[in-house]
Amino acid sequence: MVQPIHNQPQPIIIQNHHHGSILWRIAAAIGWLGLFFCVPIILGLMISSASYYNTTEGVSEKFFAGSKTASDKIAVINVTGVIMEGHGYVRKQIDLVREDKDVKAVVVRVDSPGGTVTGSDYILHHLKKLKEERDIPLVVSMGAMATSGGYYVAMAVEDEENSIFAEPTTTTGSIGVIIPHYNVAGLMKEYNIEDDSIMSHPRKQMLTMTREMSEEHREILQEYVNQAFTRFKDIVKEGRPAFEKDPEKLDVLATGEIFTANQALDNGLVDQIGFIEEAIDRVAELADIDPKKTRVVTYEQPAALFDLGLAQNQALSYDKLLEMSAPKAYYMSSYLPPVVSSFPFGRSK
Repeated sequence: MVQPIHNQPQPIIIQNHHHGSILWRIAAAIGWLGLFFCVPIILGLMISSASYYNTTEGVSEKFFAGSKTASDKIAVINVTGVIMEGHGYVRKQIDLVREDKDVKAVVVRVDSPGGTVTGSDYILHHLKKLKEERDIPLVVSMGAMATSGGYYVAMAVEDEENSIFAEPTTTTGSIGVIIPHYNVAGLMKEYNIEDDSIMSHPRKQMLTMTREMSEEHREILQEYVNQAFTRFKDIVKEGRPAFEKDPEKLDVLATGEIFTANQALDNGLVDQIGFIEEAIDRVAELADIDPKKTRVVTYEQPAALFDLGLAQNQALSYDKLLEMSAPKAYYMSSYLPPVVSSFPFGRSK
């Protein structure tokens, strides 16, 4: 009799993966942790790189007038407030216009009493360069004030006819140069205070407030002012070609005197009495575009902490006091240029 064959039970082998699982989890955790730290670093480097090459620093375009759907644009570049350095807000606007091929014309909106010689000249240079590089028309619209360095900047129109518009209440002119100087030697003597500075040469202290200026030093500084003044008048002749033919007329006007809009018009300092809308129409005509079918844009910079009331008071910071006390020549309609803050250049800087 054949006995049935019973299958022998197979031993059950239990594999313990617990040790491998822990290692895997540790490796995964390290990987995620590394990713957690690397992503912000990579993003930071990307932002830093973008910021390094970005000259506009958050300045953004804003619709101003015309057609909201048009691709062709007229750009309004604002030069507002006291001109200090020149390479701030105004330069950022210029850079945006230069890069935007949809911009077919530019209106420079000037509302400034002027500022430093260097800052005013810097802005003028870059406006003329923009006009040349992009081969687009440029006109000027004056706001409440376009005096001294503000008028200097307006000469970016060069020899374009009918290109400078002043509003009925605009104040302009003040063609001239000033180096501020104050003499407090008498006050110091009253309080028994003496200037005991050590210097390499007496001329190092030509503009010190603590001593009366010598005639020798005054003559040196006067020659400096004269050269800056000559350049100012040469620039005016470029923007107002009629004065090239009649320089004596410019000499009569270039005394630092300010003018009303009507006086400026009568003397050939501006071309028309009109608002920014008339300036836009004129530049559209020069660009051969329809202003109603064109998008007019302006540029805004983000609110700074100082504007939001979140920054510390910078008015009396040591570096600002040094900046204000440094000797500078000004194309400016004011007797106190060194005590005006460059915040926020109006915003022109």
